[in-house]
Amino acid sequence: MSSSETRPAEGAVAAVAPQLRELRRRAALTLEAAARAAGLSPAHLSRLETGQRQPSLPMLLSLARVYGTTVAELLGESAADRDAVVRAADMEPTAAGGWTYWRAGAPGRGMQALRVQVPYGSQGDVVRVHPGEEWLHVLRGRLRLRLGDTEHRLTAGDSAHFDSMTPHRIAAQDPDGVELLFVHTLLQSPTAALCLGPTPGETP
Repeated sequence: MSSSETRPAEGAVAAVAPQLRELRRRAALTLEAAARAAGLSPAHLSRLETGQRQPSLPMLLSLARVYGTTVAELLGESAADRDAVVRAADMEPTAAGGWTYWRAGAPGRGMQALRVQVPYGSQGDVVRVHPGEEWLHVLRGRLRLRLGDTEHRLTAGDSAHFDSMTPHRIAAQDPDGVELLFVHTLLQSPTAALCLGPTPGETP
C-alpha cells in the first residue's frame, strides 16, 4: 500500500489539526501524555496539532483510541450527523465488571451518559481513581458512595457530582441492587475502562 493510500485526503487534513488539539484538551491530557499513549513523540504530535505534519491512517486510529472517539470525528465529520435523541428501544444492555448498563447518550461526545444497574456486592471493594468528572443520580434503591475517606448513603432522588481523581467506590446497599443515571467525562480518556471495570475477556 502506498503512502498516499494510508493518508487522509488533503481537504480532511485541514480539519484534523484543530480537532486533535481540542480533543486532547477535552481529555485533559498533556501533549506528552497523549503522545506516549499513542506511541508518538511529543514533537510529532505537536506538528500534527499545528498542521505542520500530515497524519497517517494508523496515527489517526491510535489517536482516536486514546481520545475515545472515531476517525470520523477527528476529521470533523460526525458531530453534525449525530442524533440528539436516544430512544429507549435502541438502548441495548451491556454487562461490564458485574454492572449492567444502557448507553443513554450519543457516542463520541465529551460526556458519556449511562443508565446503570449495580447488583448487590458487585465491585463494592474496587477503588477507582482516573481523570474526569462524574455525576450520578439514584433512580431506585440505596447507594453507598465512598469519596476519599468519607462514605455517603444516597437514596432515590439523591445525586452526587465529584472529581473522579478522588478515590471512589460505588456499591449497592440493599440486596435488590441500585439503579443510577450516570454521566462521566471518561469517554475522552484512555482510562475509560476503569469506570465500569473490565469487559468479559479482559484482564483486570
